[in-house]
Amino acid sequence: MARYDAVIIGAGLGGLTAGAILARAGRKVLVVERSNSVGGAASSYKVGDLFVEGSLHETGDPHDPRDPKHDPLTRAGVLDAVTWVPTGTFYDVRGGPVGAALTVPDNFEAARRALTERFPDARDGIARLLGEMERIASALGTLSRGRSAFQNPEQAFGALRNLLSSVRDWKLSLSQKLDRTFGGNEAVKAALAANLSYYHDDPATTWWVFFAVAQGGYLLSGGRYVQGGSQRLSSALARAIKTAGSDVVLRRVASAIAVDGHGHITSVTHTAKDGSDPQTVDAARVIGNAAPETLAALLPEASGAKLAAAYAHRPPSISLFALTLGLSKPPREFGIASYSTQLLPDWMLTFDDYAQGTALMAGEPGDRMPPLAIVDYAAIDSGVPAPPYVLSVVGPDMLSNWNESDPEAYRARRARWQDAIVSHLDGHYPGLAQSVVASSFNTALSVKTYLGAPQGAVYGFAPVPPRSLFDLRKLTAATPIPGLYLASAYAGFGGYTGVIQSAGACADMILREG
Repeated sequence: MARYDAVIIGAGLGGLTAGAILARAGRKVLVVERSNSVGGAASSYKVGDLFVEGSLHETGDPHDPRDPKHDPLTRAGVLDAVTWVPTGTFYDVRGGPVGAALTVPDNFEAARRALTERFPDARDGIARLLGEMERIASALGTLSRGRSAFQNPEQAFGALRNLLSSVRDWKLSLSQKLDRTFGGNEAVKAALAANLSYYHDDPATTWWVFFAVAQGGYLLSGGRYVQGGSQRLSSALARAIKTAGSDVVLRRVASAIAVDGHGHITSVTHTAKDGSDPQTVDAARVIGNAAPETLAALLPEASGAKLAAAYAHRPPSISLFALTLGLSKPPREFGIASYSTQLLPDWMLTFDDYAQGTALMAGEPGDRMPPLAIVDYAAIDSGVPAPPYVLSVVGPDMLSNWNESDPEAYRARRARWQDAIVSHLDGHYPGLAQSVVASSFNTALSVKTYLGAPQGAVYGFAPVPPRSLFDLRKLTAATPIPGLYLASAYAGFGGYTGVIQSAGACADMILREG
């Protein structure tokens, strides 16, 4: 029987990053992936001539040492294996409480100037809020390096001081924090957090500190896109694992995790996708790049119940829909001015109204459209093939929106929503609808089906405010099952930065254990 130091279930970005770090540190790892290729959500593929990006539209610059991805990707050997293309401005926002288009740059000082120019009456609040975000993001970026951060004690303790001085409101939701800072000025709130669906869908249940870290990461270092698509990053990580002498197997499904009499991991069984050809490998450690409830189903009953209970209180994140359009002309010809545009609906009168958009697709399309994030790959040196020119339209979604038992009924309603979204875009960007020559529409049901994500959750657990400091201690790669670890959004907070950071923490934990 083959033996590995660690078996990794799932070749998403978290599993691949942890695997690459461990393999390059001399550990023998096996990555088991059920799909035909690695990457999970960090995948790019083609539907006919249309290039479809799985989800990585923008992330912070990992070359900045303050970015939490910097250290894990460096140790995984892939930081310079791909090209990180600047995305220019952070986003344009228009509609809803904001009204006319506003450009938000991707650095703190320029963003402060742009927001103050648009909202001069909120000058003090803007400066105060962005100042707190900058201190929090910078401090946690430094401290994310773990023990290595204290190799420079002055820098590390300076980061701690900045953090402690900026987290007096650490229990607040984003809605509460913005209300305290800006009162009833809904326009400035919406402008500051127009891209909320990058993280969550409801300001009232989004943890303020999480938002400060995530949003602040972009403003610290600037936005970046992996030239040629996120598949390049996933493939580079898989190559790093293989080059280091470890294994990545595709079209194999983990079917069971065995434990000994003390509940310690002992082995993993995996099969072909049809259940044939079972193979069992010894491993004292298993890394899950999957939801805890998915891993619980692979364990013996008692261990599975123990694992499931440990995470039962944590709600899943939102899902997203992603409509990819192929246009015959570059989107700029229709007035789309930036790489990223946040289009807020007219019915959204307050920032807290954002939460109403998630459930809209439960019914038929009407006058109300959800908030939309629009990405124009032709606006930067993306490496995305064109024509057709790729425009990605993303918004908040939930699995319960798509409960048809008949696949034909599901596809028909999805098509009606696609037509409605394209018509809505055409109202803002005249002529766009006539230029659509190709399309692909993924919903929350697609996320659940293709990624195996329970409830279609794309960010792991929801970034809700913690009830106590004890809750924060649970954001860890360790699980209650000895030898079982998480390297995914479920080990911390979602998004690519969170996933890669959790993967680095997972690898470090295993390496420290010897």
